[in-house]
Amino acid sequence: MKSKFLGAATALALSCSVAFAGDVELKVTTDSGFPDSPSGMAIAAWAKAIEEGSNGEIEVKVFYQDELGTQLEVFDLLVAGEVDLMLAWPSTTYDKRIGVVTTPFMVSSWEEATDALRPGGWANSIIDEVFAGIGLKYLGAWPEGFAGIATRGKYATTIEGANDIKVRTAPYFPNPESLQAMGYQTEVIEWGETYTSIQTGLVDGDSGNVIYWDYEYFGDLLDYFVHTKHKFGTGSILASKGSFDELSPEHQKLVVDTATQMMEIQFDAAQAEDDRNIARAIDGGMKYIELSEEETAALKEVVRSKVWPLMDENIGSEIMDKIRAHAK
Repeated sequence: MKSKFLGAATALALSCSVAFAGDVELKVTTDSGFPDSPSGMAIAAWAKAIEEGSNGEIEVKVFYQDELGTQLEVFDLLVAGEVDLMLAWPSTTYDKRIGVVTTPFMVSSWEEATDALRPGGWANSIIDEVFAGIGLKYLGAWPEGFAGIATRGKYATTIEGANDIKVRTAPYFPNPESLQAMGYQTEVIEWGETYTSIQTGLVDGDSGNVIYWDYEYFGDLLDYFVHTKHKFGTGSILASKGSFDELSPEHQKLVVDTATQMMEIQFDAAQAEDDRNIARAIDGGMKYIELSEEETAALKEVVRSKVWPLMDENIGSEIMDKIRAHAK
């Protein structure tokens, strides 16, 4: 069943399906998602909106997951200015402060996440400053929802129960550290290699994603999804600052306005989309487990006590103090 996002994306893109041969060429990509995924549809819609809004002056070439390289390689291309626009789940290779985007237990509800990440939100200025330090312009958040742990054959709802479970984790700080604090064994694995790693038994499952990714990509392998909600998953809408600065003021405004529209569409649609994906996974045979308030509180206490001091060291106490001031 097609998601409501498809309709929203179509509204953003209007109706034209013909690429313009423009005077300016931009490359937009995502590091996670094929053409029929929510992120893939989002960047395609963004590209169309830019082309049509420029009256044919800009041509946007779209590239999806793995077409320009691995998750880390394509982010390298963005930083180098060889890719101009990106919907990314970015690496902390260049600056560990990027890990602020995935701070564990930073927010606990959709309302808190919205207040933090929407334009003018308290977290936006922090994130913008971090990306600016590596030559990127932060255009906004692309929220997905609260993450969980998807596994095969066994699952855990406590720290002790997770001790004999090994999960794939994304290759950037503080994802491995967060899962280890939750009791799991971890293996840092590129997204494109995750299926084979689960299939061969290298790991028991995947961690840190909303259920869409685990059911859509690994649903034939995985049995359980424990909704730990240990982090709020969000992509980052980014532009190479070098590429952005070369655009005319009118084109800069167009890129920003269409990115903001994409972000607002996703904020409006994401929670309902996540709920639909949970129902779809359950209907498909995946067992969905919600943690109790006591189990959530226990995880939150331990993870914050172990991981947040590491974030003080790697991200800086000034940023972490802002997070502490808002976290509940």
